[in-house]
Amino acid sequence: MSALPGPSLWPPSFSAAIFDFDGTLAETWPLWRRVDEIFFATRGLPFDEDASVTLATLGFAAGAQWCVERYRLRDEVADIVDEWNRLGAALYENEVRLRPGAEAYVRALRAQGVRVGLATTNDPHVLGAMRHVDVYALFDEVVCGREVARGKDHPDIYLEAARRLGAEPADCVVFEDILAGTLSAARAGMATVAVASSDPRQPAAELRRAADAWIDGWAGLCGTPPTA
Repeated sequence: MSALPGPSLWPPSFSAAIFDFDGTLAETWPLWRRVDEIFFATRGLPFDEDASVTLATLGFAAGAQWCVERYRLRDEVADIVDEWNRLGAALYENEVRLRPGAEAYVRALRAQGVRVGLATTNDPHVLGAMRHVDVYALFDEVVCGREVARGKDHPDIYLEAARRLGAEPADCVVFEDILAGTLSAARAGMATVAVASSDPRQPAAELRRAADAWIDGWAGLCGTPPTA
């Protein structure tokens, strides 16, 4: 539940909610770590833990460009993006499920008339590969990183989600598990809720200071039993 004073999560005190996917709604960091490990290994590079965190913020295209420049790769950016999409989709297809209580909370918000959107650096190809999660049915709007100019270290994706939801930034709450995204959403004038994840790299103390509220998970958030 909320550990900091902030927006009322139930009953909702906001008219639009914007959710991150990886880490926030689904514990996918082990999958992306596997993708990163494969990516580095096939190029004879040691795994770079800091790079893995950076890529989660930048998204696919910007992340691929960053890798080309940082490691002086000969790969084309588009080829790296295709590689990540292929590897990610293969893992997401059968392994990804929402965290307990996440779907129940999103559906409860919709039942209360709250518009809900997804703002993710993930790619539509990867999202569409999932057999156990249909984000396009669960959310009113889905915005992927490739649809905006900059990564989550800028507020572009949250502002685009708000625009599609027909909401002003001040009427939105953003649920995030990464610090860069939380700070960007706050700069855009949105309320922020930091969500604890199992990723050991998550800077929990900094997130607690930056966000308007903190939750440990989704189970029981709207007074309903969690669903797997």
